[in-house]
Amino acid sequence: MKIGSYDIHAVETGRFRLDGGAMFGVVPWVFWSKTNSPDERQRIELAARCLLIRGNGRTILVDAGNGNKWPAKLRDIYGLDTNRADLLRSLEVLGVRREDVTDVVLTHLHFDHAGGSTMLLDGSLQITFPKARYYVQKEHWEQSQHPTEKDRASFIAEDFEPLAERKVLEFVDGETSLFSGIDLLVCNGHTAAQQLPLIRGDGKGLLYCCDLVPTMSHIPLPYIMGYDLRPLTTLAEKKRILPRAFEEGWTLFLEHDPAVPAVNLRKTDKGLVAGDPVSLE
Repeated sequence: MKIGSYDIHAVETGRFRLDGGAMFGVVPWVFWSKTNSPDERQRIELAARCLLIRGNGRTILVDAGNGNKWPAKLRDIYGLDTNRADLLRSLEVLGVRREDVTDVVLTHLHFDHAGGSTMLLDGSLQITFPKARYYVQKEHWEQSQHPTEKDRASFIAEDFEPLAERKVLEFVDGETSLFSGIDLLVCNGHTAAQQLPLIRGDGKGLLYCCDLVPTMSHIPLPYIMGYDLRPLTTLAEKKRILPRAFEEGWTLFLEHDPAVPAVNLRKTDKGLVAGDPVSLE
């Protein structure tokens, strides 16, 4: 997909599984299981899909997937599967080497978004993209340093602490224009200061929905994850952002939907719903 001066590609980094009930909060199993079939452990399949943005002399990656640092026990618990794709192989297919990435925008620091920021290489912990600057909201960094009992397990220090130690991590303070044609929207329902990149140009727009709308099934307003720290804030944010996305014709990029990378919205008498899938090719 081309938006303004940027070429945009989905980057598949592998699949993982989380509890279906937790992914859909108060929505009953009888509804969510129709479109998200659980396995025998009641987990549903999820993508860990990133976004590659190239243009204006930059090679920008949004999020970095789960990474490769997982011990066997946790790989089993989370059903991690990189047989079909992983971060570096997918970038290589697109002609991008580790050293080519200039910027990594981390929506937030949960393991399924920041895990690939660092990697095990020859038995040692390395920064995955050695020439890149990494960006995260300052308020979210503070959350990662003082998590609650509810979200403590989502933060794994070795995913992001080396970025700060080696001074390649930059803090962003609120909604801003990070680069020409790329703005950051800030949401606080899922976690403190999750940043959603919005790419616009030539009358088109694409919103990286992250965990505000992790899958196509989460577009309806009540479909909110049990993982969210502030579910009513998430509800208010969906009411604010999704109508704007529809009115301005934004494509929604879905980080965790296992089948559909991107959709547009369609208005019905029951509210906004997913329209046809959008190809990023």
